[in-house]
Amino acid sequence: MNFSKLGIIIGREYRNKVQKKSFIIITFLAPILFAAIAILPSVIMMGTKEEAKKVGVVDASGIVLPYLTDNDVTQYVDLAGASADSVKAHLKDYGVDILLTISPLDSATRSVTADCYSEKPIGMDTGSLIEDRINDAVEAWRIEDYGVDNLREMLDGVKSNVKLHSYTIDESGKETISESSVYMIISMVLGMALYMFITLFSAMVMSSVIEEKSSRVVEVLVSSVKATELLFGKIIGVALVALTQFLLWILLTGVIVGIAGGIIGMDKLSSMGGTQSVEVSEMGIHPADVDLTALTDTTAVAPGEPSPMEVIMGTVHNLNLAQILFAFLFYFVFGYLLYASLFAAIGSAVENEGDSNQLQIPVTIPLLLGFFVALYAFKAPDSQLVFWFSMIPFTSPIVMLARIPFGVATWELIVSILVLILTFIGCAWMSAKIYKVGILMYGKKSTFKDLWKWLTQK
Repeated sequence: MNFSKLGIIIGREYRNKVQKKSFIIITFLAPILFAAIAILPSVIMMGTKEEAKKVGVVDASGIVLPYLTDNDVTQYVDLAGASADSVKAHLKDYGVDILLTISPLDSATRSVTADCYSEKPIGMDTGSLIEDRINDAVEAWRIEDYGVDNLREMLDGVKSNVKLHSYTIDESGKETISESSVYMIISMVLGMALYMFITLFSAMVMSSVIEEKSSRVVEVLVSSVKATELLFGKIIGVALVALTQFLLWILLTGVIVGIAGGIIGMDKLSSMGGTQSVEVSEMGIHPADVDLTALTDTTAVAPGEPSPMEVIMGTVHNLNLAQILFAFLFYFVFGYLLYASLFAAIGSAVENEGDSNQLQIPVTIPLLLGFFVALYAFKAPDSQLVFWFSMIPFTSPIVMLARIPFGVATWELIVSILVLILTFIGCAWMSAKIYKVGILMYGKKSTFKDLWKWLTQK
């Protein structure tokens, strides 16, 4: 391979990509999107606070109304003696937005039924607040109905709120506090980031190959350089574009978040962000596992217990950041090189991106499997399924990176790295053979049978 020509191809590929309008637009647009993802949830929460609603109450039970106290969301009006049907028909005449009717106590169920009527559907905050107050009232009545002195105090006294403090012990016996929620978040972010980057930039290589083939530019290029030099020059050139774009994204996102924080106020953003639990029950995670309140509320720290910020900082300090950084760069580079070589081979076999969909399926399925396993890796990072997916080279870049925050044996990391390197070399060799033939094939829609024939021919 002529490295002088390879350098020229790399430079040409790099310049062509960074000078395109699409590169410039995405480079500046993506950080805005990333910053919006970081900031918008808090901003939306600040801007979607419900206006106070006046709630007219017809309480036939006699136990609920005392528990309906005014707050920022609801103001209650006692409509005792009024007809519920009359109020429903003339809400504005009664000066209320919502009518709440409470049924008489049911001796069989020891409960009540409640119904709300309004001209527009009520918001979730309003509905939840009313429902909570009604449940409090019924629970209080049931306690009193048992007739046991100090029963409420006894029930409150048996409630427990034990917090588990987790520590990791290093080889020297030093104990360091750790918080599984922090590991979980880092694991998921690393896995998703690598999946996104590998998919994005590998597809960029395929698009570049298809563009040059369809425009017949490749015929001029292969007359001056070898097809393998053109293939690897293109892959490396796009890799440099990816690194450039990645670094710019980090820099610009940080600047945008910093400016937005200065305008809006970081204290407001942090306070709003710390008032809600992350709802991820659909992923099999209990909300309490990632309750941001628990990590930001410093007012309920018992004497002798570490503060939430100390827990976060201790957990981050406990991470092997050098290993994580090395692993991210290595798996990003070699994961990209592996998939970029495969996507380049696919691009050389077709004349437009529409024809590439069928050939992409065997390549994209391992990527998707790795992505989904990485999302759940935090639940059991040492399980057999996660272990083997972190060793299989087509999924290891994503899954191994998701495992590393929880600690991975050195031999496992070494084996995963070596297998990935060897697999890349083998796939690059096969892709080069396919690319060398396919890049000059026109007028026929290629199939897997054609790819195999190009691969096996001497």
